Amino acid sequence: MKKDYYEILGISKSADAAEIKKAYRKKAIEYHPDKNPGDKSAEENFKAAAEAYEILSDPDKRRQYDQFGHQAFSGGGGGFHGGQGMNMDDIFSQFGDIFGGAFGGGFGFGGGGGQSRRPKGSNLRIKVKMTLEEVVNGVEKKVKVKRKVQADGVTYKTCPTCNGQGQVMRVTNTILGRMQSASTCPQCNGIGQIIEKKPAAADAYGMITSEETVSIKIPAGVSDGMQLKVSNKGNDAPGNGIPGDLIVAIEELEHETLKREGENLHLDLYISFPEAVLGISKDIDAVNGKVRIKLEEGIQSGKILRLKGKGIPSLNGYGSGDLLVHVNVWTPKELSKEQRQFFEKYLTDDSFVPAPEKTEKSFFEKVKDMFS
Repeated sequence: MKKDYYEILGISKSADAAEIKKAYRKKAIEYHPDKNPGDKSAEENFKAAAEAYEILSDPDKRRQYDQFGHQAFSGGGGGFHGGQGMNMDDIFSQFGDIFGGAFGGGFGFGGGGGQSRRPKGSNLRIKVKMTLEEVVNGVEKKVKVKRKVQADGVTYKTCPTCNGQGQVMRVTNTILGRMQSASTCPQCNGIGQIIEKKPAAADAYGMITSEETVSIKIPAGVSDGMQLKVSNKGNDAPGNGIPGDLIVAIEELEHETLKREGENLHLDLYISFPEAVLGISKDIDAVNGKVRIKLEEGIQSGKILRLKGKGIPSLNGYGSGDLLVHVNVWTPKELSKEQRQFFEKYLTDDSFVPAPEKTEKSFFEKVKDMFS
């Protein structure tokens, strides 16, 4: 079982953004590969801290994690939110600035100051529509994505300005003496390489647009607005860079008869007055087909029948919600002469006089129970 992200960083669940960043910087410096050369345990702790920071520093990801735990980011396929697929270059590329000057400004793995940073390509975003059936069962979607990829025939050479370091050093004289500072190379933008030659169809960065079919495994229980991440399926980066990610936003389509509320589903069931009086068995819509239910004699309008486990599966794997059937007795608006005479005959009959039992809950009590 994966360790809790808050526990990894040594913070409380109420920690604010500044506390999260401070805690991550402390852990990153403690387990930094330059400080612990060859120590695999330190490297794993370093990656775990980066993964925890990636989630908790993003308000949306943190909200999903607080609600669903690690399961919120376990979509399979190309690897979803979280640092599961992160390597050391990913971490330095995304979070290197947090280390400040603690390691001489170098962000490369195990090399200390002066190494160039591997650039990361830009992310792509798409929206995927899902039916309620797909939400309940999980689904694998295949989508076509247009992404920037490095063109065949592109070659690079070492940047002459920074000699492949990605940084240029400047020395200035101050009243305190000579001060040395490093800044990103203006010619290669920190990559350490520049294009030597490229085909005519490529852009200034040696990229062309290519259409690719990406398979996305979406787990059961996702909800509208949730975002999943497929690692390395965004735009490529120049040189030996890290591809960006594909961000997948979930759009849940409305069902014709079922309404979703969290992990529960609601269904309005209308029955006739004779059906309410005599009782009846009816087939109703559930997500994966029809379900037969029995309505007892004398069932009242407003009665709620709960079908256990017929709702939405929990994203964290803890069972499923319920299907709540709301019974509504349909009162006819037009009657024939004979029908009207029948009801007039029994208008004052004791069997037709409302006599709710004390054990029956009021409408407001039912609403309160439904939302509690």
